[in-house]
Amino acid sequence: MGKCGLFFTSYAAEAGLFPTTFQRTWLAALLLALACAPLVLSTYLVSVGNLILIAVIGAVGLNILTGACGQISLGHGAFIGVGAYAAGLATTHGLPFPVALVLGGLASAVVGMVFGIPSLRLKGIYLAIATLAAQLVLEYVFLHWSAVTGGSNGMLLDAPTILGVAFDTDQKMYYLILAVTVLCLTGAANLMRTRFGRAFVAIRDFHLSAEIAGVSLFRYKLFAFGASSFLAGVAGCLWGHYTMYVTAEQFNIALSVSYLAMIIIGGLGSVLGAILGAVFITVLPEALNLLAAALSGWFPDVSSSITALREGVFGLALVLFLIFEPEGLVHRWRLIRAYWKLYPFAH
Repeated sequence: MGKCGLFFTSYAAEAGLFPTTFQRTWLAALLLALACAPLVLSTYLVSVGNLILIAVIGAVGLNILTGACGQISLGHGAFIGVGAYAAGLATTHGLPFPVALVLGGLASAVVGMVFGIPSLRLKGIYLAIATLAAQLVLEYVFLHWSAVTGGSNGMLLDAPTILGVAFDTDQKMYYLILAVTVLCLTGAANLMRTRFGRAFVAIRDFHLSAEIAGVSLFRYKLFAFGASSFLAGVAGCLWGHYTMYVTAEQFNIALSVSYLAMIIIGGLGSVLGAILGAVFITVLPEALNLLAAALSGWFPDVSSSITALREGVFGLALVLFLIFEPEGLVHRWRLIRAYWKLYPFAH
């Protein structure tokens, strides 16, 4: 008689990222589909895919800090900017792009850990205000440290080059960004399965009990800020070299709020939730643009109206999710998966 259900003989097997053959098969199919996507999609859709993948890296980073560790951050956009500027400086001074990618992440991690020091004594809204101060300070630095950042003129960058191959088209950049995204997602998912991930969740759920159990609050909070900011820096490096232009206006408070909305809409504390939220927030304005273009033939003024309502639609979507789906899109996905797993039986 064959097995009915899932059976594990060790904790390591149960904690595996993809413990079943069915899951591994679908993962392989998904990766194959993503790899083949640029071959069948238009340049516009490939460019949207690039933006989605970059947003996924940044959202996963913020979800480590806010979703898993419970430390609210309103400075994530500025940390992305640190990575973009640091990597841009590295490549303009002749360093290879892979080295610049790592340096951008490390620079952002260091800055994030410095601004994360107040997290030992601050939490909740007070920590949010402290990270908002970090956002404003870094925005000022980006704009006024002209000798390094270019000030209001920004910084022009060349397309990434690795082993003599220039990633100077949307399709080529797609494969580079996809490879980095897969590495970042794998690292983040594995981090959440280690003692660091369990310590983050313990601090988020009840920090006093975590401290009594021997969890060093300062150490793990700083590490959460560092890991989150590192991924933000990687996202900033990819974004800057994809657009080939870095300016302070790209990394304002609106970007930080957008990333916070991604993890709220997608689902706090979940890597999959960060992915779903990044896809939703990135696709939403593009969908509004397509809607405006489709209706412009019948209603000439509708394009400007929809553009003006974009921020309102964004805020409305966030409010609706907080009211009707506070656990995010990942919760809805789990319900759908559980339904089909048990179908056609009720229990």
